[in-house]
Amino acid sequence: MENKIKNIKDLAALLNISATTVSRVLNGKAGTYRISRATGQKVLDAAEKFNYHPNRIARGLRLEKTETLGLIVPDIANPFFASIAKTIEFEARRNGYSLILCDSLDNEGTEKELLQLLAGRKVDGIILAPVGKNSGHITAFTEKGIPLIIIDRYLPGTGLPFITTDNYTGAFEAVEHMILQGHKRIACIQGVRGISVNTDRVNGYKDALKKQGISVDHSLIPGNDFGEENGYINTRKLLNKQDPPTAILALSNLISLGVMRALSENNLKIPDDISLVAFDDQPYSGFLSSPMTMVDQHKEEIGKLAVNYLVTSIYNQGKQEHIEVMLKPRLIIRKSVNNITVTGRQ
Repeated sequence: MENKIKNIKDLAALLNISATTVSRVLNGKAGTYRISRATGQKVLDAAEKFNYHPNRIARGLRLEKTETLGLIVPDIANPFFASIAKTIEFEARRNGYSLILCDSLDNEGTEKELLQLLAGRKVDGIILAPVGKNSGHITAFTEKGIPLIIIDRYLPGTGLPFITTDNYTGAFEAVEHMILQGHKRIACIQGVRGISVNTDRVNGYKDALKKQGISVDHSLIPGNDFGEENGYINTRKLLNKQDPPTAILALSNLISLGVMRALSENNLKIPDDISLVAFDDQPYSGFLSSPMTMVDQHKEEIGKLAVNYLVTSIYNQGKQEHIEVMLKPRLIIRKSVNNITVTGRQ
């Protein structure tokens, strides 16, 4: 009999109930259609006994759905994106979707190719953490009718839905905290210039200085990407200045790793010799020799909201309310900022 159970009709005939009832039970719709608990259990027990699993691909083709979501991130090795990806995979699975995870390698050309690849795989929706400054290929892609939401940053002028952090406020509060500890020479090692995330953080940094009557020194705002090497190279340059900074704001967790490497090579200790605050709180941040003060971006919330938006949009056949979400960041104050009003170092 095992070999004869090839489809729902076979299982229904064996149990002497309708194929519709069997289908509804196996697709988790028993409660919706008021199928008795006894009947539902009988179907599930038989399916397990005969090792029967519905053909999800065939079902997807019939319903024009694959029950699959796509996720594209710039760098899966970056703990920030790895954490978001973990949350998205969990939430997708909880909602009955599988996930195709793609790494664009921080390359716009690769990002374009991956969007087309996911379209070819007939994914039901896409979550995209974009790279680069151009958005034309993304807006053109949305014309395919596949629900898409942007995370981590937003694309001005496109009208695309997004979920990100209020990066301006995060940088403003971080710099304000350092100023209250007596710092006036505060450097800001930035990431990719011209993208929303970087622009908002740099503006928050500048405005916090201006609010306290501190002139903005543009020589203290170096950098051109969010990587570790950028943090390392520019920290070395800052330390060689005639009047080096007393504190540094790193605009990503990877930049902060580069900063720490450069400081270590120069035998400088945090916060005794120089203070440091960074974006993207990580599990290790509180366990460093000098626990790091960080701007936390609520990575889990970003992932949950993104999946919820996509699932709702898919259910409504793409007719989903447009959203623009900026989550308020949280400044986690630890011990990496020295109070130099006490030591007298200005």
